[in-house]
Amino acid sequence: MPLICLRDIKKHYGGVNGAPKVAILHGIDLDIGTGEFVAIVGASGSGKSTLMHILGCLDPPSSGQYLFNGEDIATLDSDQLAALRREAFGFVFQAYHLIPTESARENVEVPAIYAGMNETVRQVRATELLQRLGLGERLDNRPSQLSGGQQQRVSIARALINGGHIILADEPTGALDNNTGEEVMNLLSDLAAQGHTVILITHDYKVAAQAQRVIDIQDGRIVSDSQDRHEDTREHNHRRPTGDALLPRSNPSNPHAIALIWDELRDACRAAWRVLRINRARTLLTLLGIIIGVASVVVMLAVGEGAKRQVMTEMNAMGPNMLYVSSTVPDNGGPRGVITEEDIAAMAQLPDVLRVMPILRDPALVRFGDISRRYEILATNEVMPAINRWPVAQGRFYSAEENRNVAPVAVLGYGVYQQFFPQGANPLGLQVLIKDAPYEIIGVMAEKGAESGYSYHDERLYLPRRTGMVRVFPAQRNESYIQLEALSSDQVDRLEQQLKTLLLERHGRDDFRVSSNAARLQAELATRNSMTLMLVLIAAISLLVGGIGVMNVMLMTVRERVREIGIRMATGARQQDILRQFVTEAALVSLLGGAIGAALSLAIIIVLDLAEVPVAPSLSALLGAIFCAMTTGIIFGLIPARQAARLNPVDALSGE
Repeated sequence: MPLICLRDIKKHYGGVNGAPKVAILHGIDLDIGTGEFVAIVGASGSGKSTLMHILGCLDPPSSGQYLFNGEDIATLDSDQLAALRREAFGFVFQAYHLIPTESARENVEVPAIYAGMNETVRQVRATELLQRLGLGERLDNRPSQLSGGQQQRVSIARALINGGHIILADEPTGALDNNTGEEVMNLLSDLAAQGHTVILITHDYKVAAQAQRVIDIQDGRIVSDSQDRHEDTREHNHRRPTGDALLPRSNPSNPHAIALIWDELRDACRAAWRVLRINRARTLLTLLGIIIGVASVVVMLAVGEGAKRQVMTEMNAMGPNMLYVSSTVPDNGGPRGVITEEDIAAMAQLPDVLRVMPILRDPALVRFGDISRRYEILATNEVMPAINRWPVAQGRFYSAEENRNVAPVAVLGYGVYQQFFPQGANPLGLQVLIKDAPYEIIGVMAEKGAESGYSYHDERLYLPRRTGMVRVFPAQRNESYIQLEALSSDQVDRLEQQLKTLLLERHGRDDFRVSSNAARLQAELATRNSMTLMLVLIAAISLLVGGIGVMNVMLMTVRERVREIGIRMATGARQQDILRQFVTEAALVSLLGGAIGAALSLAIIIVLDLAEVPVAPSLSALLGAIFCAMTTGIIFGLIPARQAARLNPVDALSGE
């Protein structure tokens, strides 16, 4: 059985969606045996290149049967066809079809990569092939740095890297001068003499005459075949074992699947990085969207987390086990409620109460020297520093006895102290006028705003409760509100229910309000969470826009590299190999943009921190944003990658 057997092969293009049908091949019957040197010659448009594409499994016939080594090609799927091109065929093209971004050695290695050849083995093999073809000093040169003859030698070495059992040479001398063309033909003749099956496609009858067998094709039909005249040579070649002209035939494939995948992925990353580096400006513009998106997400999350922590700090400063009771107008109407002394005493007797602090609060005119301002006056009992975990910075707080005796003493908030004593003088023993009545300054509270985030705590004066009732607010007989401290934060909810039950029993109606720090701060926390979520969503849109930018650039890249895709397919790349190549490039762009965006976000966070904006950077948020950026890039890169993987090899090779 011949190695290649064609029966009634026909090929036409068009005939779909109203397009005219153009027939190229009209019933080709052809047998080619192992070791033959065959020249298929014909004028331009005769169908010889189409026949070569069918022979090399680059393009399927429209009808007819193609048997390769007895197996019907029509039964093979795309991966099996790619394997056949990779293991059995080696292509030598008139236009060389070398990947411009790869060196000579890397171009030779391409089929070996897809064959799973170990990196070290394939590098040694490619180097040895190029050396034997006279290119030992040009290993690292790119195609643009090589002459036409040198590029054709590289393509021949590439055809032989996996064994090159069948060499398909399409016009290999068409773009060369006479001397270089003779050298290439001598190489092909040597390969044929050493057992390779060489199929030469040419329009030059002088070149075709150097083959053992010449097949003339005209208008898609074989018009002559010199097979009978070379029967003895053909029979001799059939008996000759097929071998590698330059290296022994061996299967250097990597037997380990994981190592193979890693090797292919590493090569894809290397090729992707080189493409990105060559197109620096476009890569930078693509990265910009990813960088902005990642930086925005990380910074917004840091600001949001900083706001949350500030709320928690405030909660701890104000006391998570604090409750507040105030009077109000009932929902069903009636006079405003009154919190009486008896109510306060009854609340103090509840088992879960640790401290009770009734508070009278109202603004009043305060004067010291030439300074006259309205400040809020809080009249409380002596437990105020303890219940609020708020120390006195200078002097002391008033005592229970001073409260009972209606003592005219006052404690300044830190902000009031700074207004009255900007030079930091000692205020103790001096007097301030509150509603024109003198009060001795006995202490200054520590700065509360620095701890809680709210400075209004420091803009107050604190008086004994009874002093406030008798001297400052004689007309205000009910309490502004009552602050209570539960024994622990775990008992806040239970104490809240106890207070509501107690006051409802005593008042007979719902004319009071009970709240807690936890409830108020949780509401604020929920608000800030909503704001953070909104900001993060806006930042995520930036990341999405960056992903769309990756897709647009990858689509452009696919269009620009159609010929490279065809070269890779012709040398044995499967659809998944092409898919992996372009997805890797998209992932690399996104990963690089994510890393730069993360670095930028850290710089912004440092600036915000120096500006005293509450921020709380998170490593998980940083890594998560980079991961999301890479995932976004991969998802959006899949569309152009799939488009590249589905290209027809022949159309891709002829693309620009």
